[in-house]
Amino acid sequence: MTSTAQASQSGAGSAHPEHLGHVIFIAAAAAMGGFLFGYDSSVINGAVEAIRDRYDVGSTLLAQVIAIALIGCAVGAATAGRIADRIGRIRCMQISAVLFTVSAVGSALPFALWDFAFWRIIGGFAIGMASVIGPAYIAEVSPPAYRGRLGSFQQAAIVIGIAISQLVNWGLLNAADGDQRGKLMGLEAWQVMLGVMVIPAVLYGLLSFAIPESPRFLISAGKLTRAHDVLREVEGDEVDLDARVAEIEHAMRSEHKSTFKDLLGGGGFYFKPIVWVGIGLSAFQQLVGINVAFYYSSTLWQSVGVDPTQSFFYSFTTSIINIIGTVIAMIFVDRVGRKPLALIGSVGMVVGLALEAWAFSYHLVDGKLPAAQGWTALIAAHVFVLFFALSWGVVVWVFLGEMFPNKIRAAALGVAASAQWIANWAITASFPSLADWNLSATYVIYTVFAALSIPFVLKFVKETKGKKLEDMG
Repeated sequence: MTSTAQASQSGAGSAHPEHLGHVIFIAAAAAMGGFLFGYDSSVINGAVEAIRDRYDVGSTLLAQVIAIALIGCAVGAATAGRIADRIGRIRCMQISAVLFTVSAVGSALPFALWDFAFWRIIGGFAIGMASVIGPAYIAEVSPPAYRGRLGSFQQAAIVIGIAISQLVNWGLLNAADGDQRGKLMGLEAWQVMLGVMVIPAVLYGLLSFAIPESPRFLISAGKLTRAHDVLREVEGDEVDLDARVAEIEHAMRSEHKSTFKDLLGGGGFYFKPIVWVGIGLSAFQQLVGINVAFYYSSTLWQSVGVDPTQSFFYSFTTSIINIIGTVIAMIFVDRVGRKPLALIGSVGMVVGLALEAWAFSYHLVDGKLPAAQGWTALIAAHVFVLFFALSWGVVVWVFLGEMFPNKIRAAALGVAASAQWIANWAITASFPSLADWNLSATYVIYTVFAALSIPFVLKFVKETKGKKLEDMG
């Protein structure tokens, strides 16, 4: 047996209980980036109507200001890997923490709409960085036997961040007597909502000083002694550290740096079919309108006559449902399989979205939906989020990490992730105008996309459960 094979075997069996607690702390600290990802993405929900009122803007311009953060997300995600390879994962986390902090302060204290938009882009860049660095770092420091479970910390942190942001918004709105522009601490309530993110952003920065650099980066930088120390920290003394370092070095040398050109087929004129499948999965994940629930839910409920304070509470309960669904997905994704979960989720989303479209088709009575339609809309919204969370919210990322051949995995994942940000932007930027035009028809559009995802999965998506990454072709 070679030293590499021995290292793999010993690594797979490592993760001794005495080290596991420390490794969990390291993974949780890194996942704070995911928490901020979720928090910053959805905290804007509490400020939409106040921004519309304060700056007297129409739906089209308002949508662009809300969606502009996604431009920063795309740039941050595209550049984070190269930055991390040059200066290290920890330094990258610290830059991200600083950008989150600056964005929170700037967004809370804007001079005008244009600089508010600028601070949103800065926050988006931090989100993009966190979305790449967190999972990569956790994978690199986790003992092989626990890598999957520790890797799920990132997604769990994102949905918890979404929920906490909605809980904080609801609490602050109550303190301001239900007025998003009510006075709190010398500012308007919506400004405090956005400014509160300084607290987790600073905590993220402080935690980054308490966790070690990735062994993979240390080895690439020639810091072998420190790499030995970190491996001992996370995998224990019983592991053959020299063999582990040799294994990592061998893997890094043999890696193929995939490029955009590798993704092309048909004489170099268009993407290979598997890349289009990845793009399709990413697009469908967003085109069902999930981020409407996290960016605009308070606005949505207020538009059909729900009291502002209650609308913020419903945003929070939706976020709790999102957490429950994510936990269900984490439990069943390896038991049931990725494809069955995606299909179950699609069917559930079609039902939830169709019921919402039906409920919103009724005329308001005294500024509110009729009681039956109002309750139907509320329950259906929670059903939609539940089925999304227990399926597409998790499964798409699992598919994208597994479905591509080794030779093109990194580049294909980058293209698919970019497609996701673009689709996210399209939905976020279009919703206010579409809702002004016809809210029910808007939900019909989302229902159609959810329905189309069913034949797409059945025909084009192959199950990856139980298959080795090396077997993907």
